Amino acid sequence: MADVVKKTVKKVAKKALEKTPDAIEEKAKDKVQEKATNLMKDKVEEKARSQAETAANKLKKVKENNNKKVHSRAETAKETMQDSLLAVRDKLSDAKEAGEALQEKVSNGKRTKGRARTLKGPNDIKGISHIKSISNLKSTADIKKATNIKSPKDIKTLGSK
Repeated sequence: MADVVKKTVKKVAKKALEKTPDAIEEKAKDKVQEKATNLMKDKVEEKARSQAETAANKLKKVKENNNKKVHSRAETAKETMQDSLLAVRDKLSDAKEAGEALQEKVSNGKRTKGRARTLKGPNDIKGISHIKSISNLKSTADIKKATNIKSPKDIKTLGSK
C-alpha cells in the first residue's frame, strides 16, 4: 500500500511541476533539494551517533572486564609476592640463627663444664713429651690372672648390701 501511495505522490508532484511556472519551479527545486540535503544530513548524523554510542558501550564493557581481570591478577600477584617474601624471611632467619650458633661456637672455644672445645688451637698439639715410650706400654705382668677374676660370690645382689 505504501508503494501505491509513493507512486501516486510522485505522479501528482510531476503533474504539479509541469503546470507551475519556471521561476516557482526553480524555487521549489531548490527547497526540495535543501530539505533533502538536510534530511540526509540528519540521517547520517543519527547513524553516526548510534554507531558511536554502540562503540562506546562496547568499549565500556571491555574496560570493565579488563579492570576486573587486572584487579584479580594484581591480587594473585600480591599474594604470591607476599608468600615469596615470607619464605625468604624464614630462610634468612634460619641462616641468621646458624650464623649466631657458629659465632657462639667460635667465640666459646674455651673449655666449659667439662666439655672439650670444638675448635682446637696451637696449644692442643701434642709435644714430644706426650708420646708413649716403650716403658709406658703394658707388659705380660699387667695381664689379669685367674685370681683377679671375680667369682659369683664377689658379685653383689639386690638382697645383700
